[in-house]
Amino acid sequence: MFLHNFKYALKTLFRNKMLIFWTFAFPVILGTLFHLAFSDIENSEKLKVIDIAIIQNEDFENHQLFQSAFRELSDEQNSERLFHTQYTTKAQAEKLLAQGEIVGYVALEDGRMKLTFNTNGVEQTVLKFVAEEIEQTEDIVNNLSEIQIQNEQAAGNYPINYEKIYQHVKALVSEDTVRLKDQSGSHLSYTMIEFYTLIAMTCLYGGMLSMVSINQNLANMSDKGKRIAVSPAKKGTVVFSSLLAGYTAQLCGLAILFAYTVFVLKVDYGNYTGLTILLAAVGAFAGLTLGTFVGTVLKTNENTKTGILIAFTMLCCFLSGMMGITMKYLVDTRIPILNKINPAGMITDGFYALYYYNISERYWIDIISLLIFSFLLILASFFCLRRQKYDRL
Repeated sequence: MFLHNFKYALKTLFRNKMLIFWTFAFPVILGTLFHLAFSDIENSEKLKVIDIAIIQNEDFENHQLFQSAFRELSDEQNSERLFHTQYTTKAQAEKLLAQGEIVGYVALEDGRMKLTFNTNGVEQTVLKFVAEEIEQTEDIVNNLSEIQIQNEQAAGNYPINYEKIYQHVKALVSEDTVRLKDQSGSHLSYTMIEFYTLIAMTCLYGGMLSMVSINQNLANMSDKGKRIAVSPAKKGTVVFSSLLAGYTAQLCGLAILFAYTVFVLKVDYGNYTGLTILLAAVGAFAGLTLGTFVGTVLKTNENTKTGILIAFTMLCCFLSGMMGITMKYLVDTRIPILNKINPAGMITDGFYALYYYNISERYWIDIISLLIFSFLLILASFFCLRRQKYDRL
């Protein structure tokens, strides 16, 4: 009985053209549009090498840290090169700035950097940030050197080689004795948030499959439901096999989407393929329970239920960043509770955590949150189904 109804329900779902479009074709079409819209967006936003000038004066000649820092950042062999630097007099620098050949120039006066710009912008901000970092590094070196000298004096170690201590401390700071460990994956792209929300949308749209499956078993929604209500067949077996058929069709749709985005659109989901599939499967299960909940709790026709389910799904995807990459950040910082209870937000955040931070506690929290969300909807659907009685059919 179970296998017979499973096969029957699966065939019914695959013959429903509307369902096939929304759960199979629409995500693929949307993924293609995302690829066309965002494929070159990051290349166009890459920071170009910034033209600057540095005033060669006595202070500059006596400031080794300043010289070495800008020499490294202007090295043509450096893949992270920031600047194209010209070493000039102040008069020449002012002329270059007036002609628009440089974005600004740097002059050392009494050991501190003075920046001169004509306009404000991203490139000027970058130069200002670099200058501040160099000055902060110098302050750290000086402070640590003073502490080291005081320790030598307290220990009675004379004579004190001040230059040696300074050079030693500077080497420690420049070599980054305390290093940050980069745990992020390679080829990171902030536009990946769009494809995460696409997967989340596909998972929740799969709820239409379970909603149709559950409606087929309700006596007030279909002729098949009426026959089931008066038949000796176990209602639980029929409902479970129908929902399993919906989940199977939903996983097929996700598999097609993953295959298309990976092999055709060349989307890189990271190195953890198994955990990526696990999150998608759990997300699909959440979509399944959402469709079941809408199908059992709402007392209206199927078209209205479909409209409500699509509207809810799109709202969830909007809050998780589908219509604007910054929306997820705004929600997470200003109203964090929304994405904590938003199934699309949980799915998107799980992919985000896995892609940027590899296997982390945040990923497993999202998995558990989706399972709790699904359990609560199953519980509500179960009690609603048990309370359904009909005076006549």
